Amino acid sequence: MTTTPSSQLHFQLLLPLILLVILAAMAEGRRPGCPDKCGDISIHFPFGIGTGCFRDGFEVLCNHSSGTPRLFFSNNIIRKGNDDSSPLELLSISVETGKARALAPVSHRCSTNDTASSSMDVSIVVGGTPFALSARNVLIAVGWSAVPRLYYFDPSELQFSCLAYNIVFSGDRGNGTCTEGCCEFAPARVARVLQLDVDFGYAANAMWPILPCAYGMLVEKSWYKYYTADMYNYTLLNRTTMGVPLALDFAAGEAACPAKGQPPPPDYACVSGNSSCANATFTPGYICKCWDHYAGNPYVPDGCQDIDECKRPQVYPCSSGAVCRNRLGGYDCPCKFGLKGDGKAGTCTHIFSPAAKATVGLAALVVVIVLMVLAHQLLKLRKFYKQNGGPILEGVKNIRIYTSKQLKKMTNNYKVVIGEGHFGKVYMGTLKDTQHVAIKKTIKVNEASKKDFIAEIIIQSGMRHKNIARLLGCCLEMDVPMLMYEYVVKGSLYDVLFKSKDNILVDTRLRIAIGSAEGLAYMHSAVESTIRHGDVKSANILLDASFTPKISDFGTSKLLARGNSMQTEWVTGDKAYIDPTYMVHGIVTQKSDVYNFGIVLIEIITRRVAIYDDNMSYAKNFVLACQDQRVRNFVDNDITSENDMEILEMVSKVALECLKLNPEERLDMTQVESRLRNIGQSE
Repeated sequence: MTTTPSSQLHFQLLLPLILLVILAAMAEGRRPGCPDKCGDISIHFPFGIGTGCFRDGFEVLCNHSSGTPRLFFSNNIIRKGNDDSSPLELLSISVETGKARALAPVSHRCSTNDTASSSMDVSIVVGGTPFALSARNVLIAVGWSAVPRLYYFDPSELQFSCLAYNIVFSGDRGNGTCTEGCCEFAPARVARVLQLDVDFGYAANAMWPILPCAYGMLVEKSWYKYYTADMYNYTLLNRTTMGVPLALDFAAGEAACPAKGQPPPPDYACVSGNSSCANATFTPGYICKCWDHYAGNPYVPDGCQDIDECKRPQVYPCSSGAVCRNRLGGYDCPCKFGLKGDGKAGTCTHIFSPAAKATVGLAALVVVIVLMVLAHQLLKLRKFYKQNGGPILEGVKNIRIYTSKQLKKMTNNYKVVIGEGHFGKVYMGTLKDTQHVAIKKTIKVNEASKKDFIAEIIIQSGMRHKNIARLLGCCLEMDVPMLMYEYVVKGSLYDVLFKSKDNILVDTRLRIAIGSAEGLAYMHSAVESTIRHGDVKSANILLDASFTPKISDFGTSKLLARGNSMQTEWVTGDKAYIDPTYMVHGIVTQKSDVYNFGIVLIEIITRRVAIYDDNMSYAKNFVLACQDQRVRNFVDNDITSENDMEILEMVSKVALECLKLNPEERLDMTQVESRLRNIGQSE
């Protein structure tokens, strides 16, 4: 078939119109080319007629045989019982609420004499479908001592029943209320299979010429209005020939809603934007709902559209003194010019009323007070800024000073805590370029400690080493200064060793040990003023995505002039790692960091948490094991390779050199790094 230029032009002109028709159809909840109505009932996806028009389990059929189109479930979805496998007729569908209504037959038993009767029991099957019989239904019995019985799954499992009381001939006194000769019971749960039968409460129905029938029905609440005339002859049976409305609930999926942060399954039904998942009335299962202030079909792309609240004043009112303005996800009601107040609450009043003048004066006073408070706050921020050394730090390279307002925005008002210790808390922050940072509270700085704090910030800002967490900036406009460090994604070595169940390869452990030793050696000897860390432990060694270690938490670090090996000062550290010499003399030296690192090496070898007790048995037992050639008894049970075992034995010898009680006999960090590197090169 060939096309002329004219026909091509016509197609190009019609293409936008075709696309608009397709998009409009999808927004209305139907798929292009699929029937969208059967009689007066609208059909919206996931329901549909024909191949490709419905979600699995939601096929419906439109029957035109009676002249008036009638909508039915397909034969393999919801149907009557084994004796009648025909599908139920649908009365209505609501995809926004997960509800539907269908016509259900009435169960009855009618006497033909004192002891004989004919009956029809009702059985409805919804098992294996997305539907369930809703708890919005009520079980009703009408008749001479009528006893309906409602079963779920099989007749041996009786769930609900009730007894209609004997008739007292009192005219129409019971009209409208289910009392004499009538009873009702509300099932407390949904069901997937139903069998309903009805019997007489007595063996014989002596009243059968007048009151021949007993009825039972599971029907939507509030639908049935009781009349005493239903007791006589076959009135109720004649009125319910077509059936009674039965409430149904449905679920779009068989599982619960995906957990927050988890990807949805491949067949996830909630495909529209501005929609979300909600648990169905029966579990497991879910339905899809449009967000508040959106309406439409959440089961098709772009099905949930913003509603114009201004066109629905009965639901979304604005007072007469206001102007309704629609916006995405809601609406506003600003008062008209010359009025003030809340148009939604109906409180728009004239600005220049006597009361308003008094209000203006009060508002002016409030403004003055607010300005005074702001001025006081600014002075307070400036005071903290100066107290924490701001004027001195302004000229320091490699560090940026942030305002308290900027930090509050970066941390989303300090919402996410990623660490906590004796120093305080560490918060997650985000810079403009989406770079994550760790923001930590430091020690409170007073006049006496200001010089030490400033010097420490200057030294840390100058440290540039791949194995030291980089200090990026600080905030000084608060009583307790905040320090900003690079964010390390895997967390601490402590988390990886003791909170993760993943196996950690020996070469990875060795790389962590070497990198950590290199960072500490750099601190001790490779900067203008050497630094003692003072709190070396696995929780203060952070790991990036490739397990590169970074020494962090300098909250207890102190500056040492080069060549000055010790300074008496009590610090707060983890006692499980503490140097015994420090416990006796209160002296922190670089060799104290070496001892701390020896405990970290034990943790890397054994994958057992360092525990403090008065006898320091954690370290002592390991030292004794090394001396008695029993170190393999302490090695992590995940290590089975002989080669890996030999490597860890060599590392244990380095740890032994770090843990000597006499600080003078310990290795320094440069020697520790060198010995660990030699082990790595010998693999």
